[in-house]
Amino acid sequence: MDAIELPNPRIERGRIRHALFDFDGTVSLIREGWQGVMVPHMVEVLQATGTSETEEELTRVVRDYVDFLTGKQTIYQMIRLAEEVERRGGRPEDPLVYKHEYLARLWERIKGRVADLKAGRVAPTDLAVPGAIETIQDLHARGVRLYLASGTDQPYVVDEAAALGVTPYFEGGVWGAVDDYKTFSKAMVIDRIIKENRLEGPEFVAFGDGYVEIENAKAVGGIAVGVATNEAERRGVDEWKRERLTRAGADVIIPDFRCRAALLRYLFAEDE
Repeated sequence: MDAIELPNPRIERGRIRHALFDFDGTVSLIREGWQGVMVPHMVEVLQATGTSETEEELTRVVRDYVDFLTGKQTIYQMIRLAEEVERRGGRPEDPLVYKHEYLARLWERIKGRVADLKAGRVAPTDLAVPGAIETIQDLHARGVRLYLASGTDQPYVVDEAAALGVTPYFEGGVWGAVDDYKTFSKAMVIDRIIKENRLEGPEFVAFGDGYVEIENAKAVGGIAVGVATNEAERRGVDEWKRERLTRAGADVIIPDFRCRAALLRYLFAEDE
C-alpha cells in the first residue's frame, strides 16, 4: 500500500460491479505531450489578433485555461480560445475549426506511435500507463463490466484503444467526444451506467487522471480513483495532477497501476 494514497479511507469497499476508465493519461500514453501541440497553436492564433502581449505572456494565459479545462472535451478549450480572440478584438473562427486544426497538428506528432503499435514494432505496454492494461484485464476477469470514456474524439479513441488491444475488455462500450459536443459528456455516460444497471454508489468505480471523471463519480456516490501519472517519465507522481485530483474529491490516488495487486485487494476489501 506504500504507493497508494487514501484521501478518503471511509469508502464502502467490496461491492464494485461496474468500472469506468478515462483513456488519455489513465490508460493510454499515445497522446503524451499533447499540451506541447495545443498551447503553441493557441498562442499563434492569439498573436494573429495583433495583441501587444508577448509570446511568454500569451503562453501563460493559454496554459492557465488549458490546464483548467483538461479532462473536458477538447472543444471546451477551443471555445475558450475563441473567447480570448474576441477579447483581443479579433474575429474568432468557429471553435470546431480550431479543434480540427489542433487535431491535425497532434496527429502529425503521434501518427508514428500509432503506426508502430499497429505494425507490432512497439508493444502496447510501452505506450500505456504502467500496469493499466493488466489492471483492465484483472477487473474483466473478476466479472466487472468495463466502460471507456474520453474527452478525445470518438474515432481516435476507438482506433487507439484497438491499437492498444484493450477494446475487447470494454464490453460496456468505448465512448468519445463528438462535434455536437452537447450530446456527450462523461457525466452522461456515468448517469446512464448507474440508471441502466440500477447501481448503488459503491458498486461503481471510476479511474481517471482528470478532475471531470473524479467529480462525476463522486456526484453519483461512486468510488473515484485518481491516477497521478508522470506521463513523460512513466514513473512517479505528477504533483499538479495529484493536487488537482485531491481537490476534485478522489478517494484513492495512485502514481500508476504498478500497485494494481494491492489496489484491487483494497477496492474489493480483500485486505481485511
